[in-house]
Amino acid sequence: MRHRPFWTDRIEHAWRQRSVVWLPGVRRVGKTTLCQGLPEVEYFDCERPRTRRLLDDPEGFLDSVRGRRIVLDEIHRLPYPSELLKVAADHYRDVRVLATGSSVLGASARFRDTLAGRKREVWLTPMALADQAAFGHPSLTHRLLRGGLPPFFLAADFPEADFQEWMDAYWARDIQELFRLERRQSFQCFVELVLAHSGGLFEATRFARACEVSRTTITNYLGVLEATFVAHVIRPFTTRRATEILAAPKVYGFDTGFVVYYRGWQELRREDLGALWEHYVLNELHACLETREIRYWRDKQGHEVDFVLARRASAPVAIECKWSAKDFDPGSLRVFRRRYPRGDTFLVAHDVERRSARTVDDFTVTVIGLRELIQALSAGRDRRHRS
Repeated sequence: MRHRPFWTDRIEHAWRQRSVVWLPGVRRVGKTTLCQGLPEVEYFDCERPRTRRLLDDPEGFLDSVRGRRIVLDEIHRLPYPSELLKVAADHYRDVRVLATGSSVLGASARFRDTLAGRKREVWLTPMALADQAAFGHPSLTHRLLRGGLPPFFLAADFPEADFQEWMDAYWARDIQELFRLERRQSFQCFVELVLAHSGGLFEATRFARACEVSRTTITNYLGVLEATFVAHVIRPFTTRRATEILAAPKVYGFDTGFVVYYRGWQELRREDLGALWEHYVLNELHACLETREIRYWRDKQGHEVDFVLARRASAPVAIECKWSAKDFDPGSLRVFRRRYPRGDTFLVAHDVERRSARTVDDFTVTVIGLRELIQALSAGRDRRHRS
């Protein structure tokens, strides 16, 4: 069993804040192994009928585990999972509960309560930078090619059959149990197209034609992918200027390995690495900043900034992703900063060993590696929380 200190520390910290912690993440991202590796926990697999019968009486069950740390793995298999968690949060605060699932709380009718104010959430993303050492592989290109699901990353050969098996299980065990969608062929066609065109502007009409469903159905499908963490919808940053893209989102697939597979790539060329690096940076932002509130910026002349962090009452942070710092063209950032002159500006590239600064017009671009970028953003977040 591989120790993942980044995530275990995150769970322990969440437990110090609330007695109930929700650990969501896609199938095979490592939730079960992570939970079983926590010290002094009692593990309950909610896929087993015997466990589900045990949990039929929430108060009786919680009485039996007073003062303990417990894991309720795949809790969405229960008929009314949020009921048990609500009782635990309100009346059994001496019981530390870690519940796992494949979607956000409240994603389906089975979750009748999102437990707002009663729980902390630790979203287990595909392997982050901190996981590289734990899994013993230093190659970034290997991570980009295989993706960040541990079994896929560790496979001796490219796990081609496993991608389709994952998709079949996702439909049968997540989509059907949580959402009960019909038209499997249309839905899976949509998922495959989202992954193949990952990182592009989302046009529902184009997907509707290809999948032979209505535009409304495509919008519903996208909501399901977002709720189950299979797609990340990045909405535009705008102050509603007439020259800016106001509504069209960009949609990213959840994992570089699946993007590679559904684009039909067997190996990575130099021209493929920039797009995958952008996905990897997004994964790191999700993992370390614990937020899905990440935007992009684009104007109607085609100038674009990859990611914008725009917290309330704070100046927008602009992040441009390049595989190599030598590929940097400041044109889009120049246009963005003319309109939004305040805020930090970063260029994050894989080949930066030491941060530096470049002056562009009257603003500064910090050229930085990914690990240092996260440190800088986390330090800025901590300063805002203290002020």
